Amino acid sequence: MALNEYLNERLELKKSGKKPALVMTHVVCGYPSFEENWQELEVMQEFGVDLVELQFPFSEPSADGPLFVKANQQAIENGVHVDDCFEFMQRVTQHFDFKVIMMGYYNTVFKTGHRAFLQRLKDAGGYGFILPDLPIDEAGELHSIATELDLAPIVLMTPTNSDERLAHLAKNADGFIYAVARKGVTGSNTTMDQEVAGFIARCKQATDLPIAVGFGVSTSADIHFIGEHAEIAVIGTAALKAWESGKAPELRAFFAQLEA
Repeated sequence: MALNEYLNERLELKKSGKKPALVMTHVVCGYPSFEENWQELEVMQEFGVDLVELQFPFSEPSADGPLFVKANQQAIENGVHVDDCFEFMQRVTQHFDFKVIMMGYYNTVFKTGHRAFLQRLKDAGGYGFILPDLPIDEAGELHSIATELDLAPIVLMTPTNSDERLAHLAKNADGFIYAVARKGVTGSNTTMDQEVAGFIARCKQATDLPIAVGFGVSTSADIHFIGEHAEIAVIGTAALKAWESGKAPELRAFFAQLEA
């Protein structure tokens, strides 16, 4: 089953009113440890998340805010390697119900080689990848191999993109679109307002793919707002903050308030 088919199935739950929006969460491989990653994912499965980004640590995570920068650096200091991430991904995809997307930075892919990296991603059970620092105009070969392997290249759209640029990005995307709700890096709260709604509407004019909205999603109100205008809510920093605050009990409490 390709990512598109899986999302279509999950979106039927949204249409039936059983979910205000699909949910994608985020875990940095090896931070604080792979054991704690597993415990985080167990909580996420309990609350029925639909997708998880497994971030492969990188020394210069340019799209990430301070908390995820720290997490990347600590994972690298802990000795986390690409091999460890793929091994962990395989364990995750064989055990959990949600689908897994690789998130990371292009240098990791470049050093491994386009085909070799994507083949390993496929073999580990991944469904696609997000590389926020890879310009779409330089991604042709990588995306071509991804299509061959039935992997989805997830493309980012931002509020500063022109309508013409959004259309160009859409032509190079598959699976879903990651709509960045505001300028800057991850981690800060985003006010879900008509400005964000207008940006999502512009994205929808450019593509028929589901729209995932990320950067600053942290409350039940955010989830419902996104569900009214898009398909997928992306929760990253807020969940990691909950974990750091009180491990599994605090993370459960965080997801419980999202469902309120």
